[in-house]
Amino acid sequence: MFISRVSRVGTWMVKDLCKGKYKSVSRMDRPYYQCLQHLRHHSFSTTAAENDSWLEDEDREKISVIFIDRGGEEHHIKVPIGMTMLEAAHENHIELEGACSQQISCSTCHVIVKEMEYYNKLEEPSIKEDDMLDLAFGLTQTSRLGCQVKAKAELDGIRLAIPSATRNFAVDGFFPKPH
Repeated sequence: MFISRVSRVGTWMVKDLCKGKYKSVSRMDRPYYQCLQHLRHHSFSTTAAENDSWLEDEDREKISVIFIDRGGEEHHIKVPIGMTMLEAAHENHIELEGACSQQISCSTCHVIVKEMEYYNKLEEPSIKEDDMLDLAFGLTQTSRLGCQVKAKAELDGIRLAIPSATRNFAVDGFFPKPH
């Protein structure tokens, strides 16, 4: 697994070198840890990647998204087409939990689409997503899981509210005892 991560970093750096972003690997314009930030929210495997589009975020078309946090403050961000709203929130330091790492097995990335117009542009939620939404705190008619909402051109300008609480049954080391 470590080798696959290293090779992904190497691939990303080679692509940047080919684009002329760096003169050499030893003289990067930004620290090495910033190169690794792209790897934070992506899955890795030892098999070939199906889609390396995340490597070229700067070149991808982006849409405007407005997150409304628990305190009512609006955060205006740009999100690359194809990225989930959960990934976008994490990359922009917006507090949206996502306890299950986008596996549709929790409701902690619950968001509320503020306008029905945008909600209607989303794909229908899967049965699994509907089941998880039933567990969400503050469920509304326009509730969705942030891990299942992917940025697309029609969603430019979407406003997403983050509910005031989540239901995470394994918070702070607490695990329910078996009956």
